Amino acid sequence: MRAVVVHAAGDVRVDEVPDPRPGPGEVLLAMEWGGICGSDISYFRHGATGTAVLRHPLVLGHEVAGRVAAVGPDVAGIAEGDAATVHPATLVGDVRLPERIAGRTNLHPHVRYFGSAAFDPHTDGGFSEYRVVRADQVRALPSGVSTEHGALAEPLGVALHAVHRAGDLRGRTVLVNGAGPIGSLVVAAAKHRGAAAVVAADVAAPALAVAAAMGADSTVDLTTSALPEDVEVVIEASGAAAAIGPVLRATARGGTLVQVGNLPGSAVSAVLGDLVTREITWVGSYRFVDEIDDALHAMRDGLDVSPVITHRFPLEQAEQALRTAADRTTGSSKVLLNLVAGGEAAPPAPGSAA
Repeated sequence: MRAVVVHAAGDVRVDEVPDPRPGPGEVLLAMEWGGICGSDISYFRHGATGTAVLRHPLVLGHEVAGRVAAVGPDVAGIAEGDAATVHPATLVGDVRLPERIAGRTNLHPHVRYFGSAAFDPHTDGGFSEYRVVRADQVRALPSGVSTEHGALAEPLGVALHAVHRAGDLRGRTVLVNGAGPIGSLVVAAAKHRGAAAVVAADVAAPALAVAAAMGADSTVDLTTSALPEDVEVVIEASGAAAAIGPVLRATARGGTLVQVGNLPGSAVSAVLGDLVTREITWVGSYRFVDEIDDALHAMRDGLDVSPVITHRFPLEQAEQALRTAADRTTGSSKVLLNLVAGGEAAPPAPGSAA
């Protein structure tokens, strides 16, 4: 079968790799769609993401969906042909979390994740024609949710977890700083969870257009305007160190700031005084626990993720897809790969350069 394999910084190939077969308790998925994430881009551009450094070739991709092609022994409740996505996390080791974080499996000290070089050997992802997964990782898609949209359940789960970390949003105003794919999905998640108004801010007009299509009540172009002030809940989704001071200033006294954008792992310069004098609650948000299930339920109930999809590419054009996703001048938001075995290129999304 074919798979999208990164060999080193700047070196990604569509390789022929052995066909997988499911063992006991496992399921073989025929992949149909994969969404490109920031970590995929980072492995391609830098050979690393955060502290995870590429040591061997790695199959990319953790935002995937497809259909069950085969079921291994000792698997119940899953049938061939079922449409599904995948919870990409596997806990490593028999570690009992402290009572204060019981159940928060995203905070487990050792987690293998699809398409990650954090461990050696690495954990291959799902940008391949087929992928074997444990049966407990399979999440059936609800009726009416396509595999294309199912591939976005993972990033929507990230967005819903960030919104969950903010507390009850019903009737409140929310500012989302950064309108990339995660930020735009946070906009939709906040509206889904009852926010009275959502403001999206970014430096790129195309990103703001996507955020508006995902439900933002208003947008702020940061090239010409400053962030609004005294916002009850701010969700920082850009991951830009330079944004820390401004988003703290934008947060109302006694308000909440959720950091979901990945910040640099090195020292940065930031103005932090408002954190103290305004008594701001600043919390982190990392991946998700089971919010991938909430994401599927939200899509079933009408949350439309289609506006965030700006480009689609066939598997053979994986490098072009990665370059498009990495280049904000292309107007890209979520870039999808069509992973269907022997399939033809999917039609481009409106406005796509694919």
